[in-house]
Amino acid sequence: MWWLRRKEQSGFSASSTAEEVTEGIDGTGLTAIVTGASSGIGSETTRVLALRGVHVIMGVRNKAAAGNVKDAIVKEIPRAKVDTMELDLSSLSSVRKFASDFNSQGRPLNILINNAGIMGTKFMLSEDNIELQFATNHLGHFLLTYLLLDTMKKTAHECGKKGRIVNVSSAGHRMAYREGIRFDKINDKSGYNGFRAYAQSKLANILHANELARRLKEDRAEITANSVHPGAIITNIIRYNNLFNGVVCLSNNVIKGVQQVFPSLKNVQQQQILGPLKNIQQGAATTCYVALHPDVEGKSGLYFSDNNIAKPSSQALDTDLARKLWDFSMDLINKCSRPTS
Repeated sequence: MWWLRRKEQSGFSASSTAEEVTEGIDGTGLTAIVTGASSGIGSETTRVLALRGVHVIMGVRNKAAAGNVKDAIVKEIPRAKVDTMELDLSSLSSVRKFASDFNSQGRPLNILINNAGIMGTKFMLSEDNIELQFATNHLGHFLLTYLLLDTMKKTAHECGKKGRIVNVSSAGHRMAYREGIRFDKINDKSGYNGFRAYAQSKLANILHANELARRLKEDRAEITANSVHPGAIITNIIRYNNLFNGVVCLSNNVIKGVQQVFPSLKNVQQQQILGPLKNIQQGAATTCYVALHPDVEGKSGLYFSDNNIAKPSSQALDTDLARKLWDFSMDLINKCSRPTS
């Protein structure tokens, strides 16, 4: 499979692992938050960042599972600095509590990796009465990022090193609803499609990163924001109704499901839809590359795939759509959530 090993501008390829793309990088003194860190690419991202000396806070819904991951990492890397904090991205009150607790601890924050997510659920509403995939994959991360920005700005100023925000999206964003984001129909059950709703939320991840990058540049903040497609991961862990690692984990059965929903893809191969199949170590690579590699220093508002800059859909590059999503998201978090006391 020559195309899997083909190196591009960065010197890395689709087959590069998270350890390979961060080899020789010293992250000592840096602090990162990784959401959805208790399994899959979230746990591998945590492990590799810790391996490079980064202090990682795992934002997780399942603290027991996260504890097992932490123990395994510390056993492998005795010097690793890893902590766990409870975080349910589908709940705006949980997001607010997490951010409040983190900020009150006075810790620095150099890197924020918005990784957690759900995929292809049946129609459900979050506790805030927002369609569950949009609420979990986009809105929860939007609020989390917003609430942690001041801490990231302060950290960047004090340590003299630019902060980095990484949104884990998917090439699946290309399969969103025709209008991209269904602002007037977010909670419309009658027109709901699980795969398109997932794609909508992944499109929102890119639009969020792009508009955030624009605003950070306008404010002259020393923080960058980018989005990544991790790739299709070789695993059978596909649980549509559970929080998992924020990446499209595709088996042959899921590809068939996508093709049933989108007949035009009937004769299209898996690698043409979401790229070559990867293992977990390869799937975490692009996230770790964008979070740590010196070649990404100062780059912002970009979309990465296979450890290289890539081109997303035209909708993902729509600046008006990005601004509209920002305003829509701000209205939702103000309407649906109240700060914890």
